[in-house]
Amino acid sequence: MEKELKYEAAIAELQSILHKMENDELDIDLMAEQLKRAQQLIKLCKDKLTKTDAEIKKILTE
Repeated sequence: MEKELKYEAAIAELQSILHKMENDELDIDLMAEQLKRAQQLIKLCKDKLTKTDAEIKKILTE
């Protein structure tokens, strides 16, 4: 199991994947693999944002 990726690292990896796609640097097999990875990264980022938002709301209501 890979150690948990930090938000900034996930965003950087997503930007790298996007850059490669925009510049046609991926063949079709790699593109499918990178799209799956991008989906995982987007979910990770959304989950982190949701968790952080909930923590902030909790702090503000205390």
